[in-house]
Amino acid sequence: MAYTYQDLKHMNVAQLREIASGMDHPAVQGFSQLRKDQLIPGICEALGIDMHVQHRVVGLDKATVKARIKALKVKRDEAIRTGDAEQLKFARRRIHRLKRKIHKAMI
Repeated sequence: MAYTYQDLKHMNVAQLREIASGMDHPAVQGFSQLRKDQLIPGICEALGIDMHVQHRVVGLDKATVKARIKALKVKRDEAIRTGDAEQLKFARRRIHRLKRKIHKAMI
């Protein structure tokens, strides 16, 4: 059966050890003594699974939001330089909200 990194990540240790028992690869030798955080990379190496998970932003133009964040960072730096606490708070909150918007749009 073909596994993905996400499939392996959601399995318990007993299931991972069962998968590792059917492999003859140096990365999973001694599988009965390995913990979950050690088993997953070993199984991924043995099966040739990429451990890096790609996230995509859906329903949002990421480039536009990033440009707005960059502009707000300039305003934030200006507020720090001039000592304007109100503008500083506004810029920081707006940057935080835009970053959260990007994070929520990721799948």
